[in-house]
Amino acid sequence: MRDPSLTDFLSEAGWGVFLHYLAPVVAGDDIDPATWQRLVAGVNVEGLADQLAECGAGYLFVTVGQNSGYYLSPNETYDRIVGHEPTRCAERDLVADLHAALASRGIHLLVYLPSGAPDRDERATQAFGWRKGTQPVHARPARGADEDGRPWGFDNPRLEGFQRKWEAVITEWSERWGERVRGWWFDGCYYPEMYESPFPPNWTSLCAAARAGNPASILAFNPGVMVDLMVLTEQQDYAAGEISDTFPPCTGRWIHGVQWHVLSYLGDTWGRGERPRFADDFAERYTRAAVEFGGAVTWDVPPRPDGLIDDAFLQRLRAIGATARG
Repeated sequence: MRDPSLTDFLSEAGWGVFLHYLAPVVAGDDIDPATWQRLVAGVNVEGLADQLAECGAGYLFVTVGQNSGYYLSPNETYDRIVGHEPTRCAERDLVADLHAALASRGIHLLVYLPSGAPDRDERATQAFGWRKGTQPVHARPARGADEDGRPWGFDNPRLEGFQRKWEAVITEWSERWGERVRGWWFDGCYYPEMYESPFPPNWTSLCAAARAGNPASILAFNPGVMVDLMVLTEQQDYAAGEISDTFPPCTGRWIHGVQWHVLSYLGDTWGRGERPRFADDFAERYTRAAVEFGGAVTWDVPPRPDGLIDDAFLQRLRAIGATARG
């Protein structure tokens, strides 16, 4: 474990909100660069910050981008590697603008990014040299059951070239944002052997890239939906905690040596839904129980194109905040 006090702010906040502000979520699969620029430029960061403050949320996670290859902050390194004209990186730095609005209300900001290149953008996939493995860690058989012992299914599971390029992209964003971003949540870490070499690129170099602008930034690496909240590296600071339907109880602040943290969604799935999926007060009770033990619970809610949260979900977040405060 690194310095455990780095996650104090997460434990003290107790709960927060996650927004999948992704191009396909807010605009559909037929998104184009001009539409994306217009949407990001129109996000109401002050209005969103007011909503979160009203609910009592202590922090916000926001997606920098995902599989579509559209990102909500500029990145010259990414553009140089991929070469899209026009760029699919937003001209507005929405992360920086969100921080300015949230910080004045005492709300922390963390960011989400996949551990792989955008696999629905063929040009980016080829430019980065990204390939998926064949057997994610969360779907592998018991130890010893995999006869060939090669879950990737091809000769070079490390993908050194990809890793170096992706780390350069991450480094630019981290240095751009500095201490304004308190942490990172890396998705799709399904093939941990990719990072387990004693020589870079590896866990150490990936973590260094994410912390380039803020050495105190806390990191989590998501292996998929796993109720035991698996931790992939000793350099991790908090559990990624992706949960769908089976929610683990919090019995203490620490799990596997890191901050206990669970992330799930209030809508139908990640970033989508018209109303909260829990008919009773489960989300409120679960959050309160975790907070009492020093854990942290993050609830994903669907964003509107203007970045605000619809009333149906806002009401549930208010209830969660009121219950968490006791």
